[in-house]
Amino acid sequence: MINLENKGYDKVWGGGSAAPFLSKTLRAQGVLLSRYYGTAHNSHPDYLAQISGQASNEMTRKDCPTYAAFKQTGTSAPGQVQGTGCVYPSSVPTLAGQLSAAGRTWKGYMEDMGTPCRHPELGARDDHQSAQVGDQYATRHNPFVYFESITSSPDCQQNVVDFTHLAEDLKSADTTPNLSYISPNLCNDGHDNPCVDGSPGGLESADSWLQQQVPAILDSPAFKQDGVLVITFDESEGNTSGPAGVPGGTAGGRVGALVLSPFTKGGTTSDRTYNHFSLLASIEDIFSLPRLGYAGAPGQNSFGPDVFNSKP
Repeated sequence: MINLENKGYDKVWGGGSAAPFLSKTLRAQGVLLSRYYGTAHNSHPDYLAQISGQASNEMTRKDCPTYAAFKQTGTSAPGQVQGTGCVYPSSVPTLAGQLSAAGRTWKGYMEDMGTPCRHPELGARDDHQSAQVGDQYATRHNPFVYFESITSSPDCQQNVVDFTHLAEDLKSADTTPNLSYISPNLCNDGHDNPCVDGSPGGLESADSWLQQQVPAILDSPAFKQDGVLVITFDESEGNTSGPAGVPGGTAGGRVGALVLSPFTKGGTTSDRTYNHFSLLASIEDIFSLPRLGYAGAPGQNSFGPDVFNSKP
């Protein structure tokens, strides 16, 4: 899966899109989820939602400028820890932990991260909130380093790696993780506009990056065998939100998502309502894992025959 940044549905998928490779070329090969929503503003809690099922809190909504420990005050349904902070205690389960326990493999591929499992010291200011020339990594777009169950494990050094590792891992089905979670840097995800290195940024740079990287994913043995690629955005611009009544909420606004797979029919659309918790639920369903947090809330939708609408 690939997360891009801060673009609403109409801007990405409308007729005047500045991302023709995504909105036309790739769109013709997959299923567009036209009612897919982010779960919060700002960015950070949307990433956390995708791998833990946890809702936002006061600090994550501010993008965690300090790498602060989560201070828990209680628990609530469905599987939520109450309190505020950024780095969740080891008692909070994650999709990564589920996959490892089930004998499955996973990796987070973070562009410009360099050092594996890179994150600030606990309690320190996060000095990767803004891009620097030659280093456009954003800690807050790497959800794995906000869970002590991951950062305290050797899995973090082995599995949360720089994006440059992906090309080698894609060479065979055996070396491709069961879950590959990809975060481009602050320019290539469309966040910055213009970029610190002089690139145009926004959808133009994101689309150019996708055009360079996605063909290798689609051409990989693992994808051709039984793969699923999801391309979505963390949240829409501004303070837009979506409809009420969706488990976990739609406060991040309508962003849409594109799903490509040997099991999808190109150029089709699903208007079923989804959010980032639905994506987590769908991944857990694929691997026969229990649903975490809001992914397991009553009435939570997961991808069904509306998405997997073709046989290879």
